[in-house]
Amino acid sequence: MAHPLMPHATASWLVDNTGLTFEQIAEFCGLHILEVQAMADDLASTKYTGRDPVQAGELTMEEIEKAQADPEYSMVITKGPEQKHRTKGPRYTPVSKRQDKPDGIAWLLRNHPEISDAQVGKLIGTTRNTINAIRDRTHWNIANIQPKDPVTLGLCSQRELDAVVAKAAKKAGLSEEAPEDNKLGGDRAALIEELQAEREADKLAAEKAAREAEAEAAAQEMLGGEAPSGDPLA
Repeated sequence: MAHPLMPHATASWLVDNTGLTFEQIAEFCGLHILEVQAMADDLASTKYTGRDPVQAGELTMEEIEKAQADPEYSMVITKGPEQKHRTKGPRYTPVSKRQDKPDGIAWLLRNHPEISDAQVGKLIGTTRNTINAIRDRTHWNIANIQPKDPVTLGLCSQRELDAVVAKAAKKAGLSEEAPEDNKLGGDRAALIEELQAEREADKLAAEKAAREAEAEAAAQEMLGGEAPSGDPLA
């Protein structure tokens, strides 16, 4: 059952301006009956400015009159609140990870040339100009770009990457040729093994860096806790 866009404000208005029962108001607004009763007794922790559901087009006076005449009647909302749908657009990437995008793009261009620029842009959340600049090595920061797995970087999920790769391979006809081409199958297996090894190496490097940072912090704490030696006779 649909409810008003602003249930508490609507309930407050119905309490003040109609003879509806608490049950009817609670049911219509999708609230607990005790919440409605607290509004009526002026005991609610938050004070709401009433919102007229008739003026908002969510309820008619005829519906209110029916409910007032019959305490068992359940009011029906005229229309549900308009749902806002997210428009299609580039993938949102947290600010902290945006600097990793070029590395992820370079990795995709190197390891999956069958993926189209449009698919790369949608997967990573980037533009074709950026993709072309990295491919042509004209990107302003090309000297510092190192191909890295976008899954490891947190730019996309493994499932999303696999879906894009499978779709691109099917479109290119690679999936149908794979059973007949043993060499292609061997190359893919080798590539998968290489990628797994690369991910494992990145993971181990990150763990090692974390351990070293922790050890360094502990050492500094120990040095800071040592009291300076002094001359007891001084």
